Amino acid sequence: MMDFDDFGGPLTGKPLSQADKAAAVLLAMGKGVAGKLLKYFTQAELQTIIASAQTLRTIPPDELTELVNEFEDLFTEGAGLMDNAKAIESILEEGLTPEEVDGLLGRRTAFQAYEASIWDRLQDADPDFIARFLMREHPQTVAYILSMLPSSFGAKVLLKLPESRRADIMNRTVNLKNVSPKAAQIIENRVHDLIAEIEAEKNSTGSAKVAELMNELEKTEVDTLLTSLESISKESVNKVRPKIFLFEDLLVMPQRSRVLLLNDISGDILTMALRGASAEIKECVLASISPRSRRMIESDLQAGTAGINPREIAIARRAVAQEAIRLANAGQIQLKDTEGGDTQAA
Repeated sequence: MMDFDDFGGPLTGKPLSQADKAAAVLLAMGKGVAGKLLKYFTQAELQTIIASAQTLRTIPPDELTELVNEFEDLFTEGAGLMDNAKAIESILEEGLTPEEVDGLLGRRTAFQAYEASIWDRLQDADPDFIARFLMREHPQTVAYILSMLPSSFGAKVLLKLPESRRADIMNRTVNLKNVSPKAAQIIENRVHDLIAEIEAEKNSTGSAKVAELMNELEKTEVDTLLTSLESISKESVNKVRPKIFLFEDLLVMPQRSRVLLLNDISGDILTMALRGASAEIKECVLASISPRSRRMIESDLQAGTAGINPREIAIARRAVAQEAIRLANAGQIQLKDTEGGDTQAA
């Protein structure tokens, strides 16, 4: 490794530091040769040389010759070095990648240097998951992160945020100013935390499988199993519960999503699913379909459950729940109201 302390003694005129001498010799070599030498320096050494080059005084030819002799090599006699900052940038571009040059010259903060990889990884995540994470952050942080996401994915995340907060966050994003390096570093750390949570979520295949099994059961059976599991591990319950969606969970579904879902399901299935259901769930469903469909289903329900196989009711309810899960996975509806408000129709 090249060492600045090996450059020799003082020269005539204003004394040059060891880093000044290294910068002067690299500049004299020209970018073709100097660029090949850059790989022998550490990043810290390169940064020191860059700083020296940007403030380096004019080096007359005779002084340059003395510098060259110190290295015991033969160089073409220089004609005086001017515009050193631009020259050192040209040398760096010859031997390093654009990203490395930007980093060494301080053109981008550390946060921005990792920008592409961070945002590429984020846009592969579930928008609902990103939105839940962002709800724990300051609105200004949310605005900055949204501004950095690819437009199509950022729009999906924005729609997952509570409607009551969207206007404020959009306003902050529109008026977003330059972020200081210190603030950018703090945000970067939070983004890395988010990525870690995403990876942990992806690896939790066990909770997903248990949720899939429970989604095939009736509510009373699921409640019993969750209670049993909670007696052993509340953490496990917290991992499984958000992945469970049953017919009765239509009560906590946002009204707009509920309308989209139920108008996509045949009247026969809805009628069967509502047999024996509570008055609350019946009104929730019937208030979300067309008046004509409501009248037909209400008429059919007057017959009660006599002669109806309970298994057929369970199958119909599972069909509704599974369709809800399918549409949610496709990003067409939300399973739960993120604002926690009353989701039922007036």
